[in-house]
Amino acid sequence: MAGSEPVTSPDQHKPGHRKAGRIGAILTAFVLLAMLCGNHEGRVEDLWLIGLAALLLLIVVGDAVLRRNGLRS
Repeated sequence: MAGSEPVTSPDQHKPGHRKAGRIGAILTAFVLLAMLCGNHEGRVEDLWLIGLAALLLLIVVGDAVLRRNGLRS
């Protein structure tokens, strides 16, 4: 039985919602940036929040560029 069926990974069976993932990443980045207005005194937290938000936005932009150029399906 196993010889007649192709071997596939679980992510090939049901594709995810790309647009929902992009919107979720952008909203998460904005929520992280909104956390800058808080009652903390140190700047280390600010650096982490800004860095993580920038990383999320960089991933979304990089994914869009790769998909537009046809390097990612």
